[in-house]
Amino acid sequence: MTSLFRRVPQEEVTRKFLHILVLCFPLVIFYWPIYSIFSREWMVAASFGLLCCASVVEYLRFRNGAFSQWFSRSFGSMLRENESSQLTGGFYVVAAIFLCSVTSLYSESMAASSFLAFTLFIIGDAAAALVGKAVGRVKIGQKTMEGAVGCFLICLTLCWLVFPHLPLFADLWGKEITWGNAIALSAAVAILELFPIQYRGISLNDNVYVPPLVSVFAMLVM
Repeated sequence: MTSLFRRVPQEEVTRKFLHILVLCFPLVIFYWPIYSIFSREWMVAASFGLLCCASVVEYLRFRNGAFSQWFSRSFGSMLRENESSQLTGGFYVVAAIFLCSVTSLYSESMAASSFLAFTLFIIGDAAAALVGKAVGRVKIGQKTMEGAVGCFLICLTLCWLVFPHLPLFADLWGKEITWGNAIALSAAVAILELFPIQYRGISLNDNVYVPPLVSVFAMLVM
């Protein structure tokens, strides 16, 4: 009898665990300017510096043999096959951090929307990958319907049970989270994660475009 659950590769678990650690960035982008002397402009500058560092790492990975070997020994087990010759998912996550910090300059409600969107995507994407690897059967491209359902459910839980109770979030977002907009936001993350945007036959990396797009959508459902 075939087991319902498949073994999730350790490198995928580690990759998604590190993905979850990225949650400190939306927390810092949203709360640091509120509780410290640093402005949101300062957060943009800091995230741009982080993006520059990530760019240097990627450049050296492709151009410097010694650095490339060290990087492969240290992090190669966590890279997907296509990332050996392309930019890593981590680089795109850093790019999304920068974009979300920029959008947060628009208004405090947009800062709250960016915080919400980035958090939903980071946790939802991790849930989609792990659920898909463990129980996914219905394939949609490179992903699974079961993973998308897992993404939707965890995002819905966060929208309904977590974010309404976070300090200052509801006040700055400007509206109470209802079932309707919780479902809409969760569905938006799950759908964008499931169906990658393509440009001239090339699938864009969802790490970089889903958080900003969902940030704007979060403003529209207010």
